[in-house]
Amino acid sequence: MFRATLATIVVAVVDDAFVHPEPGTSAGDHLASGLVPAAIAVVAALAYPRLRPGLRGVTALICGLLALTAGVVDGFRHVAVDRLGGDDLTAMPAGLAGIALLALGALTLWRTRRLDERPLRRYGRRTLVGIAAVVVGFLVVFPTAFAINATHRARTVVEAADLGRPYERVSFTTADGLRLVGWYVPSRNGAAVIAVPGRSGPVEHARMLPRQGYGVLLFDRRGEGESEGDFNAFGWGGDADIKAAVTFLAQRPDIDAARIGGLVAAAGPAPPCWSGAGEIGRGDVARPERGCVRVGGADVVPAAGADHLMQQMQDHPGHASSRCSTTT
Repeated sequence: MFRATLATIVVAVVDDAFVHPEPGTSAGDHLASGLVPAAIAVVAALAYPRLRPGLRGVTALICGLLALTAGVVDGFRHVAVDRLGGDDLTAMPAGLAGIALLALGALTLWRTRRLDERPLRRYGRRTLVGIAAVVVGFLVVFPTAFAINATHRARTVVEAADLGRPYERVSFTTADGLRLVGWYVPSRNGAAVIAVPGRSGPVEHARMLPRQGYGVLLFDRRGEGESEGDFNAFGWGGDADIKAAVTFLAQRPDIDAARIGGLVAAAGPAPPCWSGAGEIGRGDVARPERGCVRVGGADVVPAAGADHLMQQMQDHPGHASSRCSTTT
């Protein structure tokens, strides 16, 4: 049973990495993420019969938990929020195989538990095994499951939104060749704001800007919505996305390239104020030393020449508060 379920999981890994890669990526971009898990699975399948019962149970539990995580965040979630397609046909069976492995691991540990020892020795050994299991889970299993969730989360459909004024559907290309899709409300005063993250997240905060004449750009980050690339919750590649967005705005006839700012509508500490964006050579774009302002739970990062934008936010009733302290 262990080898059969593991084979189901390997098929899903290979399908995800090489047969159905994300739009804008190729099989060559996923050599490590595809070959390394497959190789580990092969080694585990060959070694499994030779392991002691306790290790067999633990191995089945670890493989089962990781497979279930991948099956849920990639396969089942994608069907729930969108439709059946791509590698869902292998990801979902892999998730079910994970459940089977969890049951196998628990059953193996239960059936092979030792009852011929004195109580003190028996419970002392079980206590040490439990502590070791917690350590391994915290240092190995949980980080791996977290990484799976952070890099394989299924895409969601982006619903149309009300931005206060009509917007255009736009797209632009990053330096590493990925096509990003977004919405753009044309500017009426020569200034524009890039609102992140995603198209749906910052809508509530971004809606106030077009009313004051500012252009607003919202776009799907790489691996999200309709944009190409692999999803990554850690933000790897985010700098390239922002630089592409700044370049797109700077080349538009309705925008003064020195009046481009950013609005971060996300929970948690403020990220770097578009660090590196000025390297594009299109004017002084939102450098860290210019600070940011908290607006209705969002961090607004003004660009050079956009002081009026900052003042508008600070004067907006019920929204503005003190300056952000984290700007580096």
